[in-house]
Amino acid sequence: MIPSSWIATWAGLIPPGAPILDLAAGNGRHTAYFASRGHRVTAVDRDVSALVASDTVEVVAADLEDGSPWPLAGRRFGAIVVTNYLHRPLFPALFAALQPGGILLYETFMEGNERFGKPSRPDFLLKDGELLDLVRGRFSVTAYEARMISQPKMAMVQRIAARRL
Repeated sequence: MIPSSWIATWAGLIPPGAPILDLAAGNGRHTAYFASRGHRVTAVDRDVSALVASDTVEVVAADLEDGSPWPLAGRRFGAIVVTNYLHRPLFPALFAALQPGGILLYETFMEGNERFGKPSRPDFLLKDGELLDLVRGRFSVTAYEARMISQPKMAMVQRIAARRL
């Protein structure tokens, strides 16, 4: 399982040993990547069948979109990693779960992606500059992109690496 190139590029911003939340962890590619780098990782997804708990990996099964309470209430992380997932109502809980100085690595699809396939519904596509707007005044942005990519498939994405103030 190969991590996203964006996540791998900016992983060095995360302090050694910082606890990491891998939100919408999917098959666990970023969970495994960060665990192999010595981090304790909490992997959250609705379907956890591909995730394996260990001494360094906590697996949490949670449907983040069904109106249930945030499954990690009161917990703080040194970094939060999210790729290929967008559920706007989660942003307040995500930001609250990131400790001051913590790193946000976020990468998902944006408007224009409908030309290349799914996701194509506006609910699942960031608007132009939306990630920058969300972090303005709360984070120091290290890197940001809004662009077309060709690997692993053609897509329009926004991605950000930012430190919580």
